[in-house]
Amino acid sequence: MSVSARLTDLGVEPTSVRSRAIDLAANAADASHYLLTPSAYVVAQDEAAVSRVMWACSQAGLTMTFRSGGTSLSGQAGTAGVLVDVRRAFRRIEVLDEGGRVRVGPGTTVRAVNTALAPYGRKLGPDPASEAACTIGGVVANNSSGMSCGIAANAYNTLESIRLVLPSGTVVDTGAGDADARLAHDEPALHTGLRELRDRVRENPVMRSDIERLFSLKNTMGYGVNSLIDHHAPSEILAHLVVGSEGTLGFVSSATFRTVAAKPYAATTLLVLPELVSATGLLPELVASEAAAIELLDTRSLQVAARDLRAGPALTELELHTQAALLVEYQAESEQELHELVAGASPLLRDAGPTSDPVTRADLWHIRKGLYASVAGARRSGTTALLEDVAVPMGALTDACTRLDDLFVKHGYDVADTVVFGHAKDGNLHFMITEDLGSAEGVARYAGFTEDMVDAVLDLGGTLKAEHGTGRVMAPFVERQYGPALTTVMRDLKRLCDPQSVLNPGVVLTEDPQAHLRNLKTVHTVETEVDRCVECGFCEPVCPSKDLTLTPRQRIVARRAEQALRTTGAHEQADELAADYDYEGLQTCAADGMCQTMCPVGIDTGSLVRRLRSQQQGRMAQAGGRSAARHWAGATAVSSRALTAAHKMPGVAASLSTLGRRVVGDERVPRWTPDLPRGGNARRALVSPAAEVVFVPSCTGTMFGGDGSASDAFRQLCERAGVPITVPEDIASLCCGMPWSSKGLAEGASAMAEKVQSVLDRTAAGRSITVVSDAASCSEGFAKSLDDSPYLVEDAVAFAARVLLPRLSPERVAGRLALHPTCSSTRSGTDEALRALAAAVADEVFVPPSWGCCGFAGDRGLLHPELTASATSAQAAEVRTFDADVHVSCNRTCEIGMTRAVGSTYHHVLILLEQATR
Repeated sequence: MSVSARLTDLGVEPTSVRSRAIDLAANAADASHYLLTPSAYVVAQDEAAVSRVMWACSQAGLTMTFRSGGTSLSGQAGTAGVLVDVRRAFRRIEVLDEGGRVRVGPGTTVRAVNTALAPYGRKLGPDPASEAACTIGGVVANNSSGMSCGIAANAYNTLESIRLVLPSGTVVDTGAGDADARLAHDEPALHTGLRELRDRVRENPVMRSDIERLFSLKNTMGYGVNSLIDHHAPSEILAHLVVGSEGTLGFVSSATFRTVAAKPYAATTLLVLPELVSATGLLPELVASEAAAIELLDTRSLQVAARDLRAGPALTELELHTQAALLVEYQAESEQELHELVAGASPLLRDAGPTSDPVTRADLWHIRKGLYASVAGARRSGTTALLEDVAVPMGALTDACTRLDDLFVKHGYDVADTVVFGHAKDGNLHFMITEDLGSAEGVARYAGFTEDMVDAVLDLGGTLKAEHGTGRVMAPFVERQYGPALTTVMRDLKRLCDPQSVLNPGVVLTEDPQAHLRNLKTVHTVETEVDRCVECGFCEPVCPSKDLTLTPRQRIVARRAEQALRTTGAHEQADELAADYDYEGLQTCAADGMCQTMCPVGIDTGSLVRRLRSQQQGRMAQAGGRSAARHWAGATAVSSRALTAAHKMPGVAASLSTLGRRVVGDERVPRWTPDLPRGGNARRALVSPAAEVVFVPSCTGTMFGGDGSASDAFRQLCERAGVPITVPEDIASLCCGMPWSSKGLAEGASAMAEKVQSVLDRTAAGRSITVVSDAASCSEGFAKSLDDSPYLVEDAVAFAARVLLPRLSPERVAGRLALHPTCSSTRSGTDEALRALAAAVADEVFVPPSWGCCGFAGDRGLLHPELTASATSAQAAEVRTFDADVHVSCNRTCEIGMTRAVGSTYHHVLILLEQATR
């Protein structure tokens, strides 16, 4: 009997259990260099569901592991047993005490929590570099700290209480007033055992001294036995013991944190020094100057950072040889306080004056936060990036860096494959090597390096894990760091909480001295577009399909898994995975490019999807696309008339749509629903030979009509502002090309691009012109297709904010306005202009905190409405709670998608601006 069948036989909800090859493969990988494929994958919907899975696994002799964000770097989020996804249904955020505390679910990201806390001037204490992707489940499981929080504001020290499900099924709420009494009643052996271990440690001066020394550093090695001396009541010991336990003791269904002040004033600088030793030597004085964050970057880090698109002249114009740098930031409650801090530190910072410019600061931190993935993305094809982190006393930091460099040389690691960076203020170093883990030679070299590194760090009085967690990578070395007495305490703690070792065995503690060398991930090259992917998961929070099918990381992982299966000759299983990939990986991908905005190495998984779609298109499909491009005026007119006719005969339209999808296929025939608008009007030319602005109205306005027209509004606004525009005579036949490129119809896209270029050349007649379109996605499409042309492409929203708004005097025509930025406006950088137009016509502008791409994606919302429904679920609920007077966006298809999701009509912002300037 399969594992999935055993789980369902034992009462686990069948719809939550998945065992297809694609489900197992896509969810197997995390950001670490380990890979274990689960035997079953379960999506838990609530706390009770998790409890049922725990019980079923204990009854069936199975093991289980929890998966949240999967940014884990030490192998703690993978398993060959049952993998339980606790991201999707555990995203609750409850702000308490005017932001003084916050209660959150394990599936919520740090960034989402901080967004909710921002109006109160508060934030979470932990500030990991992966805050956009890492979840609270991981923050608790790994005792996250980060760049400026140090130890004082890490997860352990800011945790107030947790709600914990033990493997026995007992739920412990440590925030309850009688939590300790309940624990003693419900789990007497656990309560007594914790009390006895507390006393054993406290009464042993050697153990107590070792704990105090090691936990004075950033330290996530082994279990947090400091809880045994920091807390008295067993329930409080348990709550803090769970922090950093990596899902091996129980399931945290919610956690309540004390928040910290989000200091509103900050100044940041990159201080470049001649070499690493001079950088580490300056640290004590910088720490004394009350710097909030001090980040170390070695020469190789700087070389990679200099290639980042957001790198400034301080990096790009520097000839890098042996230099190192310190990214230093000062934070304050007032401008005066900040000025005094910076002035006091100025002798140390020399000519590197800190800046408060938000753009420059954001660019500096963007480079630092994405450094791991950027360095890993620059590795040689087929190799694996191995990232470790250690901490040593501040005085030993220079020695630690020197010893690491010596070990890189000793074990034959090329300087191009090694990098050292980290949270220097805390003596916390991250270092990276790249290795071929598919070869015996590579594994042996890695094993030898690890042994020497462990000896070096412990010899300096350090800890082998500072913030990434013990995982599998350091589990064999726990006793070497803590000694047999404290390691025995840790083993006793595991047995007390999880006597059957159901939860994540082999993580944190292991009996296998070679555990760190097993189940190593080998990287299979499948597509050049995604070869640099390190499976970090930074892309996942912004993916429209993340709760429906696959994320960008999973699309890449699944492709690699298929290649691995074929390499080993498992063609039947590979074929099964490939068959499911069509819907999961290709057809439900919005290909919106939002993943690229979050990816530290700039991977657009949408480009991979578009290319794979192109490979599916046969000669007839390509010919059909080419024909549609040549007769686009007729095609748009037919679409418009069909939608109008459908509204006159809704029953017939729905039946024909259903029949067509059944016969021809879901990927070719749209699903008609009554909420789709009627057809719009044909686009009209406007000849103005002297105009330097060529307006190309979107064809979506012809196909999808509505209450008002964005193109008409733009024309009227230009007329009122005294800005002449021209609309090409052949406008009805033009398109940005996105309908073809998104489907992989390369010939049609090329034919349309040639037509657009030809029409614009005739219209410009040698003049310098600006091409403007009234749909964000179309503006983006024109920008791509005209990339090599002399024409400037600008979206109508950006043009209106830059040129028209200063010449107009709009009145506010709305009180509360709900605004939906689009993926195209975000990628093209026009969101600020969009907000400016919205603010000009409304008293209050609301962008939902969970805003994201609506997933309509041209025709995806027509072919797969379930994609839009999933993508908009959270933000639609937030919009309905806001109770807006009007709802606006800047793209016709997105307006349709959001109208469908929210139940209120979305208009283009230009329509509202036109009303406000009458």
